[in-house]
Amino acid sequence: MPKKIFFTPGPSALYFTVEEHLKKALKEQVLEINHRSRQAEAYFKEATDNLKELMNIPDDYHIFFLSSATETWERLIQNCIIEKSFHLCYGAFSNRFYDFAIKHGIAAQKAEASFGSIPTNYQIPQDTELISMALNETSAGVTFPVEEIYKIRESHPDALIAVDGVSAFPAIDLDISRVDSAYFSVQKCFGLPAGLGVWIVNNRCLEKADRKQAAGHSIGAYQALPNLLKNAKKHQPTYTFNVLNIYLLARVTADMLEKGIDVIRSETNYKGLLLQHLVDTHPQLSHFVEDESLRSKTVVIASTEGPSEAWIETLSKKGFVVGNGYGPHKGKQIRIASFPTHSKEQIELLVDIISSITL
Repeated sequence: MPKKIFFTPGPSALYFTVEEHLKKALKEQVLEINHRSRQAEAYFKEATDNLKELMNIPDDYHIFFLSSATETWERLIQNCIIEKSFHLCYGAFSNRFYDFAIKHGIAAQKAEASFGSIPTNYQIPQDTELISMALNETSAGVTFPVEEIYKIRESHPDALIAVDGVSAFPAIDLDISRVDSAYFSVQKCFGLPAGLGVWIVNNRCLEKADRKQAAGHSIGAYQALPNLLKNAKKHQPTYTFNVLNIYLLARVTADMLEKGIDVIRSETNYKGLLLQHLVDTHPQLSHFVEDESLRSKTVVIASTEGPSEAWIETLSKKGFVVGNGYGPHKGKQIRIASFPTHSKEQIELLVDIISSITL
């Protein structure tokens, strides 16, 4: 049976070099080694060093490994917020971080927009401790402009800014030095199996965790920032982590460095334009995100004429797996991922196939 190509927005297609890396991992017994062995520490160091170079992460920022990006919300709340947070919400995942904060008893506020747009004319209180936004809202196909993030930084220099880059990094450029925390999971743009989250923090976040703890508040236990930092300095996690996924992340980031981040981002722009043009021209598809400037380059969403399941099934029979709409939009949309593992040729072929379909 021919292999299908997964254009689902996460988990998605594996990065095209992963198969060979898996064979080498078996040969090197990566799946059997102790997570605190020197071999595992070397993979930890290689992965973090490569990420810093690939994403131009400043030297005074730290990289920690968690179970997922979802876990990062809880760790940010525990370590970096005492009373107040502000959340820009325009999809399922940006709203979920806000919901987590409320459940933790934080006096969280939000500026909310419907799926397909972003909040406007909002006021962030000056005493807000942490401000969050998604660089790319996977559920809604919306990109939050980086220029707006930089403006928020300038107008709220004392607040911590945390950016969800789950379906954005490293394909979409963000100056990490202008935010305090960024995080992602590896099953989207990095083309790896699910089950690994990457949390980037600066010293301001660590200092906030220390102040919160010194004031008598709990910041958690084994995944508290001071403990994560202590272990990371030894190139170790705080728990029995997924050594294989760290190994694969080290190898795939090395592959991306060899290809060049500028090439990856240029291809991302090209593939995004191809998919947007497809939606523009197909008589049975329409753009869910009306504002062209907010349309994602990595997760393109098309509203379908008729149930989207028919589109998904037809494409699957042809060997192409695309995503359904998210939440209330399930059955009404198709979501198409265009991650670094998806070649220009694969996207061009998908566009040709969809262009030929009428239902």
